[in-house]
Amino acid sequence: MQIATYFFILVDLSLALFEDPAAYPLPFLVTALVEVMCLVAFFSRLVHFSRVTPRNLFWKDTKNICVMVTIMLNLIDLIICGALSIAQIRTIRWTRVLRPIYLVNFAESRQIRRAFRSIRNTLPEILYVFLLFMFSVLAFSLMAMKLFGSRKLKTAEGEPYFENYLEGVFNLYVLVTTANSPDVMMPAYDYNRWYSIFFIAYIILNTYIFMSVFLAVVYNNYRKHLKNEIRKLAYMKRRKMVEAFNALKVKEGTEFVISEARWKHLVKLVAPDISNSHRELLLRVSNDAKTSYVGKEAFLRLADLLNIKVITMKARMHPLESWLPYLYKSALSCFIHKVVRHKGFVYAFDVIILVNAIFIALDDKSPLIANAEWVFLTLYILEILLKLYTYDPRTFFAKNQFWNWFDTFIIVAALIATSVNAGLKSASQYNSQQVLDIVFILRVLRLIRIIDSVQRFRVIVNTLINILPTMLTFCGLILVIYYVFAVVGMEIFSGKIRFFPANSTDPLAHSCGAAVLKDSVFARSKYCRNNFNDIASSFIVLVELTVVNQWHDILYVMGITSLKPSVSFSTWILTLNMLILLITQYL
Repeated sequence: MQIATYFFILVDLSLALFEDPAAYPLPFLVTALVEVMCLVAFFSRLVHFSRVTPRNLFWKDTKNICVMVTIMLNLIDLIICGALSIAQIRTIRWTRVLRPIYLVNFAESRQIRRAFRSIRNTLPEILYVFLLFMFSVLAFSLMAMKLFGSRKLKTAEGEPYFENYLEGVFNLYVLVTTANSPDVMMPAYDYNRWYSIFFIAYIILNTYIFMSVFLAVVYNNYRKHLKNEIRKLAYMKRRKMVEAFNALKVKEGTEFVISEARWKHLVKLVAPDISNSHRELLLRVSNDAKTSYVGKEAFLRLADLLNIKVITMKARMHPLESWLPYLYKSALSCFIHKVVRHKGFVYAFDVIILVNAIFIALDDKSPLIANAEWVFLTLYILEILLKLYTYDPRTFFAKNQFWNWFDTFIIVAALIATSVNAGLKSASQYNSQQVLDIVFILRVLRLIRIIDSVQRFRVIVNTLINILPTMLTFCGLILVIYYVFAVVGMEIFSGKIRFFPANSTDPLAHSCGAAVLKDSVFARSKYCRNNFNDIASSFIVLVELTVVNQWHDILYVMGITSLKPSVSFSTWILTLNMLILLITQYL
């Protein structure tokens, strides 16, 4: 059920790739039918949830009401757009911005809601720091207008310098992100070098001091709310476990307990995938007195025990040892085992990887370099075969052996790609640059194997792998923000900027399809692909704005110097950077 729900949510969000405006648009009828299928699936999931939830709780849950209202609004929007499309009247699909609601509000997304709730609780308490920061920006903007506005200075583009208050506020806000530094200071600095003190003081106060205070306040408040959230969850979990104990308890002497048979049956129901040995281990931990029952305190710890990851190590015989025992236990075979298990074997292949890196950096068109690639591939394949010969294959490819899987996949993929590349080269007409690119990428990826040989590198990578589920939760939250702003951006800015191929003869090619952009910084920088003409381009623009480099140039073009785009893009910068700041503090 969870996989099906996520599948239809993904399909519903992906419809923006094919709805107008889109790079590869589909007819409205096709996308409408797919969306109706998704809405039916969402409604079915809601009906299923209502069957297993008490009625009074179901109708009091804001999430369920929110999903039902969104489904109804989507249907109304589809009907209106369908009717207008018959009359060939273009309309705005205003409910597309509501699609992320399904990702947040279904029961399967409780982790995303929990993260959103923690961030929401943190924001009100950092409002005063933000207001103080904005007051500083406004005050410095007023001083800048009074200092420089009357001197009739000009920017490098010939624009008035701090003569308009709102433009001054915007320029100084951009300076906080350092995207327009030192450009915004240069006219005043050229006029009088003492004016640089104004901008240096502004940067020290707003970029360094205020941002540091902001970071500290965010961290402390988020940490406090996170502790409260964890405390609340721990209390709810304990209360549920107490309710379960009261429902299953039997009296043993003077105290209430859970019988061993009932405990085993319960664990088998809630965790059917664990092995019998794992279940017996949990029982021994819960029943250290080795009685025929489990006490209350031990039962309350059951949920925590089930969350502990247990790795079962089995002493398995190598298949070759059972098939060919005489050969596998021979002197030569034992010598091979000893060599492979020795640290020198690992160090030798680390040296081979480093030598391989040097050859990758050299000219691959040389016959010597091309032939050396086959030598390195042969050595890597020999390494894997020797390890499979020494270690049991089932142990070598266990679920927790990430690096073994990675090594094998990269080497096999490189062997296939290199073979295909060599085969195509022998053909009369070879122009497969794509295969060659894959070969180059796989060659570089092979170098990552050396991380496994350095203990501290391995610890860092394993830590990143362990926090990956948490990172995915916050990635879902970031996806919601990106999607909403991307859809809104398409509705506002779609068609304002157009991209032309390099050999285009269109007279508007050098101005990105807009005459007002002729000879602008945006057009000269060849930023024409940075537009909101489809969902993919919108996401890329938002990523560029998240990095904040040159974002003020992109903003200028999207809005054609209007105030509304300035507010929209500034809101995006604040929202995303605030969110990323909170996420990094959590991780």
